[in-house]
This record gives sequence, C-alpha cells and structure tokens, in this order.
Amino acid sequence: MHPFSKKINTMNIIIAGDGEVGFHLAKSLTELENNITVVDPHSELLKQLESESDLLTIAGNSTSPEVLQDANVGSCDLFLSVLHDESINLVTAILAKKLGAKRTVARITNAELLSPKHREMFRDLGVDEMVCPERIAAKEITNLLNNTVATEFFDFSGGLLTMYLIRLDSGSPVIDHSVRELTQTYTDLQVRIVAILRNGTTVIPHSDTVFQQGDLAYIIGRANQIDIIKKVSGKHDVSINNVMIAGGGRIGRYAAITLEGRMRTTLIEQNRQRCVELSSQLNKTLIINGDATNIELLKEEGLQGTDAFIAVTDSSETNVLTCLHAKKLGVERTIALVENTGFINLSQDIGIDTIINKKLITASYISRFIVKGDAVSSKWLSGTNAEVIEFNVGKWSPATRHPIGKLEMPVGATIGGVIRGRETILPSKDLQLKAKDKVVVFTMPNVMERAAKIFS
Repeated sequence: MHPFSKKINTMNIIIAGDGEVGFHLAKSLTELENNITVVDPHSELLKQLESESDLLTIAGNSTSPEVLQDANVGSCDLFLSVLHDESINLVTAILAKKLGAKRTVARITNAELLSPKHREMFRDLGVDEMVCPERIAAKEITNLLNNTVATEFFDFSGGLLTMYLIRLDSGSPVIDHSVRELTQTYTDLQVRIVAILRNGTTVIPHSDTVFQQGDLAYIIGRANQIDIIKKVSGKHDVSINNVMIAGGGRIGRYAAITLEGRMRTTLIEQNRQRCVELSSQLNKTLIINGDATNIELLKEEGLQGTDAFIAVTDSSETNVLTCLHAKKLGVERTIALVENTGFINLSQDIGIDTIINKKLITASYISRFIVKGDAVSSKWLSGTNAEVIEFNVGKWSPATRHPIGKLEMPVGATIGGVIRGRETILPSKDLQLKAKDKVVVFTMPNVMERAAKIFS
C-alpha cells in the first residue's frame, strides 16, 4: 500500500534527510502507524531503509519542487527537514509549505534563529517550527551539572514534576528488595517508578519487581523528593566547580558560554582556526589547541582536578574513551555525546554517567507534533525506545469518565504523575482525572497511540 493511502487517524509525514537522523526518525515514526515517506539523495541507503521498514523512499534533492511533488507534498500533514545543512533545511521547509504541506519543521544549527524576531520571520516564509539539537544538548548538559544525582532528568510543567533516571550502584540500599518493600520502608517517598532499564531491556515494574545492581530506574516525582531519592539510591551530590570540555563544536561552545560565568571552564579543541573563533566568543574559558585523545595533555591541563568532563567531539569513540579515562582518573561526573545509538547501552553499562544523543533530542522535539492527543512535551529516553509524554486531558476525554483504575491503560504504558493547576498528584486507582489536568505518561512506542486516545 502506498504510504499516502490514508488510514483512519494516521498522519502523512515526509522526512527530508541525508543520513542517520532522517533514518532514525523514519524507523521510530513507522511504529506509530503513520504514513512515512523519506526523501534522501543516497539511493543505496534508501534501498536498505525500505527493506527494513514499511515506508516509501524517494531518491533526490529535497530542494527540487519536482522531487517534493513526487513525494505527494500537497497531502502532507507534517514535513520534517533534518539534513545536516541548515540552509537546505530552511529552503526545503519553505518550498514544502508553498507546495501544500500543512506543517513544517526544520533542523537548524544556528541558535540565533530561535529568537522571537527570527522565528516570526521564518513562520511568515513557511517554516512553522525550528529545532536546534545542539542548543538543546548544551542545555541538557548544564542542567545535569546542576543536578548531579541523576543520570538524566526532564522537567514537566515548569518543574512541578520531574523525571529522574537513577543508576542503582552497589551502595544502593534498595538492591535485592522489591518495589513493595521500598514503599513500605520509605513511607515518605512520594514518587512513581515507571520503568527500569536492565541489561538493555525495558521492564515495567510491579509491586513484586526486585531491584538489581546496575538497574537504571526511571522515577517521576516532585522536585522536593530529591533528598529521599538520594537516600534510597545511595547517591550523593557532587559540587561542580571545575569543568573540562573536549570538543569546540556548537555543543561545546554553547555549553561553555553557559558555564564559564559560574565555574572554571577549560575547552580542548584540535582545530586551530576554531580555537581562534572560540577565543572571540568565550571570555572566561581557557581554550587549549590540542587533541582530546592525548591523555597526557588532558592531565597537564588539570583533568585530575576536574569535577566534570564533557566529551562532545565529532567522534563517538573519542567521546566514550576520553570519558572512561576521566572516570579512571577520579573525575566524578562524565557526559559523552554518542551519535551511534548502538553505543548508548554499552556506554551506560561501562560507567559513563550520561549519554547525549542528537537523534533522540530531535525525535523528542518532533514527537509532540505526531502523537494523537494534546501532547505538551515529550522526552525520548536514552538506551530504550520508550518515551515520556505530558498530555492535556481533553474535555470529552474517556479519562474524565472513569477513575484511573478503570481506564484500561495498555500494557507498556503507565501514568507517572498528574498536574492539576499548581498541584501535583501521584496517581492511584481511585483518582478521577478532570478536564485540563496534565498527565505524565511513560509509554512504549507500540502502545503510544492507544494511550494518547485515552486522554484526548
């Protein structure tokens, strides 16, 4: 069946890409029962993608009106342009809009374009939304340095609820105990454990689930729960005063701009010309022209006295290896940019504290435009294909007619928290949701649409 043979409640989505980001999005979105067409200049890669997925591929230049018309852009509900070249993405999105696409999203690299003035200008031209993965990645890095207990975290409704990803190391008192025992022992723990990532497999826990060493637990709770979360997980705060960044690309630069006013910041960059450019943009950062794989150089520049090491070079392998060296030398906090999604579980298993992935960042941003129902925000989770989504509860939603215990949530989806005005509520079987409530839902991709319909 041609992907644009419209099925009930499906979206017609075109993805213009030139490699991994577009392919990752395509594979992820096909699981949501949408009609997907991929436009990419690499015909051989497209053949491989088409053989692995139920979608249509078109080889060609996305800035060609003829190619876009071949992709049936006039019937497109959502057009995503995620090539590596920002200019091509903007031109492609503008053309797609002029040719009939209902909504367009362009991946950009210049964060200055996100200013209100530029956003309005590009909306007038036909670019409805712009996503800058590098800017989001840098913001995640700075947030993680402010919250050193969690491997990953994400705020909902301005921080009224927070999702924490906590690694259970040998010092955690909950290891070899069940979820039921945890809640009975720590009666002041007001959180919801929505999932556990164990040996690369996502587990939806129940009361008899026993925690194991090395588990990554996804926990949703109020911000004031962080102290008790530290207690049960055996974690402690790390004071970050010195940070070293390997890689002076956009992520490294954005992170340094944010961090240099608050802590001692050193940035290592191999390209001499880029170092010159960085020196004109960073006033308080020590910039070193050198190879981040040279561990002796890193030692000379004070790696062993560093509280956090951030590796965001263009090489995932370099980022992983340098973080491992930093960890071995006693650095408390390590963050690595890993572009190969196959590396994510491995990197987490061998002890790197946090993994940043631009493909997942892009998917998180775009997901809110695709999920049926009124999605406020979403977060694709590293190491798993699951997602946490914040939904508005609609006026005529089935969720307003029955208490949570009778909603028939699909297996693989669970409610992590409820926000009612400024009040946060942990879900119970007897809780009755109301219109305009916000619900935070952990969901696997194969049941995402079914879960979304309950709240729309």
